[in-house]
This record gives sequence, C-alpha cells and structure tokens, in this order.
Amino acid sequence: MDEDKKFSRQLIGKTVISKTGKKFGEVGNIIFETRSGELVHLVLSNPTSYTQKLELEKDKSGSILVPFSAVIASGDFLVVAEEDII
Repeated sequence: MDEDKKFSRQLIGKTVISKTGKKFGEVGNIIFETRSGELVHLVLSNPTSYTQKLELEKDKSGSILVPFSAVIASGDFLVVAEEDII
C-alpha cells in the first residue's frame, strides 16, 4: 500500500488542536491534489464553537477546511499553527 494513502487514512478521526491547545474538531476527510497526491485541506467533522467563530474556508457543503500546510505536528492529535490559517 502506498505510504501516503496509509498516512492519510491514519489522520481520519484524529482531533485537531492549535498550538495553544484550542480544539478545532476532528479530521472528517482529506482533500488532496489528485495528480500529485499532495494533501491540501483537512475537512473538519464536529467543529467546536471556537472554530465556528473563525472565518475559515468552507467547502460547498459548508464543512470547515483547514489548510494542510498549517499542520505542524502529528501524533495523538494533529497540531495546527493558528497564525497560518486565520
């Protein structure tokens, strides 16, 4: 199995938090560039009220998108740099 696919599958369901510990929600899906396979956005499921207040990009169905480039660490949680997305 392709390592990237395995990696992206492991991200689904992980909790997304900021460096300061604010919870954003969970990873519901991942949007990637089909040609390159590059991960572009995390689609949040169960976004918190904190996240709802931020003016983040949304997809056509209204789901909140977090740019994958903002992810700075991946372990039990996905940590995002808030300053990279606001």
